[in-house]
Amino acid sequence: MNPKPTRRDALDNRERILTVAREAIAASSSASLTAIAKEAGVGIGTLYRHFPTREALILELYRHDIQHLIDRAPVLLADHPPLMALRLWFDEVAHYGRLKYGVAEVIHAATDGGADEYFAPFVAAIALLLKAGAADGSLKSGLDPEDVLFQLSVLWRLDPARGGEARAGRILDLTVDGLRATP
Repeated sequence: MNPKPTRRDALDNRERILTVAREAIAASSSASLTAIAKEAGVGIGTLYRHFPTREALILELYRHDIQHLIDRAPVLLADHPPLMALRLWFDEVAHYGRLKYGVAEVIHAATDGGADEYFAPFVAAIALLLKAGAADGSLKSGLDPEDVLFQLSVLWRLDPARGGEARAGRILDLTVDGLRATP
């Protein structure tokens, strides 16, 4: 027996909740679920039907955003030279880092410290960008994508309220400079 398909309005509600939650949690890791539901134009019961716990909501944002980043790497490479694609992708990772700030402990605990189903595809996205840059000579060859991931992990420790965005830009400039074939 096939389960009943989800109604369009329920899917719309879920997307609105995720959109509002992403911005609310990026602004304050202590954003209330009640405020998120109100801003999304749904009742708190609707929010809880989709996300029974705060952790469930945060993890769905994590899954959605990580998958988006994974999917963006080849798109950016198709539209830009490898070095520019890498930097643009890093900027998107930094934007995600602003969401992750303040809720990193929840994500870290629920994903076994990053050892989840998204780790390998995320590293593969980095590898794709690094390999393209090495092939065109803009990036050093033989770079370890996991090393680059660990360099990027500082991004989720930058407090957005204390100059985190500007600091992220400077850190990414340093990272890219270190990856260039000729600094």
